[in-house]
Amino acid sequence: MPALAAAVQPALPAHANRPLSAEWEVVDLPLEKDVLLLDIAFTGSDPNHGFLLGSRQTLLETFDGGKTWEPRTVQAAQDEGFNFRFNSISFNGDEGWIVGKPAILLHTTDGGKSWERIPLSAKLPGAPVLITALDGKGSAEMTTDQGAIYVTSNGAMNWTAAVQETVDATLNRVISSGISGASYYEGSFSNISRNDAGEYVAVSSRGNFFMTWSPGQTYWKPHNRPSTRRLQNMGYTPDSRIWLTTKGGDVYYVDGSGEGQFAPAKINSRGFGILDIKFVDDRLGYACGGSGSLFKTEDGGQSWKREKAADELAANLYELVFTPGGLGFVLGNDGVLLRRIAQA
Repeated sequence: MPALAAAVQPALPAHANRPLSAEWEVVDLPLEKDVLLLDIAFTGSDPNHGFLLGSRQTLLETFDGGKTWEPRTVQAAQDEGFNFRFNSISFNGDEGWIVGKPAILLHTTDGGKSWERIPLSAKLPGAPVLITALDGKGSAEMTTDQGAIYVTSNGAMNWTAAVQETVDATLNRVISSGISGASYYEGSFSNISRNDAGEYVAVSSRGNFFMTWSPGQTYWKPHNRPSTRRLQNMGYTPDSRIWLTTKGGDVYYVDGSGEGQFAPAKINSRGFGILDIKFVDDRLGYACGGSGSLFKTEDGGQSWKREKAADELAANLYELVFTPGGLGFVLGNDGVLLRRIAQA
C-alpha cells in the first residue's frame, strides 16, 4: 500500500497554555473535549518532534517539545468508515509505528511526514494495544489485548509469534494450580506493560489476577493478586521490580518475577484509583489517577505526595510519559494534557 502524507486538519481556535503548578502546565489542544488521550512519542532524530494519539482517530504533531500541537489526518485510516482508536506509538530514529482498534497498523520511515497502512491478518488474536520500535531497520514488536506478541524484522512483511500458547489455553491448563479468578477470565487484558528488557506484565480484564511473560518463555505465567481488591494497573520500576495498583487506590511492589511478598507504599489516594506510575530515575517518579489525582515520589516510590493543584482538573489522568530527552506528560480524558515545565 503506498505511503500517504499526514494531512493537516483545520485547527480549532488555540489558546495559551495554562500553568497548573510550579512543575506542570495544562496544554491547550485543538481537540473536541470528549477525546481520550492514549499515547505520546517523540522521534529519535529530534527530541522535540513528536506525536500524540487518542480516541476518535486523534493524531496531533508537535515540533516544540509538546508546547503546541497541530492535528493530522492519515488518509490511509479514513478508507473504511471506522472510527479508529489509536492505542500506541513508538519510534526508533525516524522509523515509527502506530497501532489501534479496530486492528490497524501504520508505519513511517520519514519521521511521520507520511504513513503507510500495513494490512493485518483477520485471524489476529485480539486488537493491537502496544507497539514497540526495536533496533534494526523494519523491526518492531506488537502486542494484542489477548496476549499475543509478534515480532517483525522486515517492515511487517512477516511476523513471528513470540508466545506459543494462547492465554486461554494456559489458564485451562493451570486452572487447578491455585490462581484465584482464573476461571473467570474473559479473554483479554485490561492493561499490558513492557520494560526495556522485553518483559511483560498484564492485568486480566476483571482485575482478579495478573500474568507475566519474559522473552524465551512459551506461555504467560499467571499470578494471584495481593489483596481482595481488584487490580487496576501494573508496570515496572527502574530497578526491575513490578508496581501494582488496585481499584481502591493502593500501591504495592513485588519482585520482577511477580512472586514473593508484596510491599505496600505510603500514598493517600483518597480512594481514587491509581491509573499509572512512571519513574524519571531511581528515586523520582509520578503517579496519576481518577479525578485529577497526581502524586510525586522522591524516595523511589516508598512514599508519595499529592499535587493538590491537579484536583481542579475535571478529568481522570490515565497515562504518564517521560522521554529520554527529558520531557514529561500526563494524558487524560476530555482532551486533558499536562506538560512538565520545571525539572524537579
